[in-house]
Amino acid sequence: MVRVALTGGIASGKTFVAEELEQRGAIIIDSDVIAREVVQPGTPGLAAVVERFGPGILTVDGMLDRPELGKIVFADEAARKDLNAIVHPLVRKWAAELERGAPDDAVVVHVIPLLVETGQQDKFDEVVVVDVPVETQLRRLMHRNDLSPDEAAQRVQAQATRIQRCEAATHVIDNDGDQASTVRQVAQLWEKLNAAAGTP
Repeated sequence: MVRVALTGGIASGKTFVAEELEQRGAIIIDSDVIAREVVQPGTPGLAAVVERFGPGILTVDGMLDRPELGKIVFADEAARKDLNAIVHPLVRKWAAELERGAPDDAVVVHVIPLLVETGQQDKFDEVVVVDVPVETQLRRLMHRNDLSPDEAAQRVQAQATRIQRCEAATHVIDNDGDQASTVRQVAQLWEKLNAAAGTP
């Protein structure tokens, strides 16, 4: 098994790269997807979040109001750390369980947005960073999430820098060009990962 961490700044295009790898045969374990599951209504995760932040972060139907919670944690580093301390252990436990179910010769890709911030980069065989300039992140964030420039900047600044991420990388995917360029890079990466896994 080859254990790969896929990371990148917010709005860098991690999902697109993960989908391309999945189409080629990788097993994808996405921390963002798991993070949503562990705070579904009725879970201990959601109960802990409500206990810390109050019922104001719930929608009328009892779901986590992610935009409302985002306003709180991206404006307050201590609050963000508290949220991470609740959610991250639950996500890691679930991810480990999913990995245990993978075949021995699989290429398992863990999509972890906060890989560097949480110091997990040394726990994987390979670290793939999807890289774009900060200006691209901000533009995509404002368009995708309907954020103001200040709100977008808060989210980018809450994460590691481009330099910090790239220093942790064994492979860098430049996703600032067209999709065809990114797809070519993913194809080359897949060949290397397959070779590492001993898969023909």
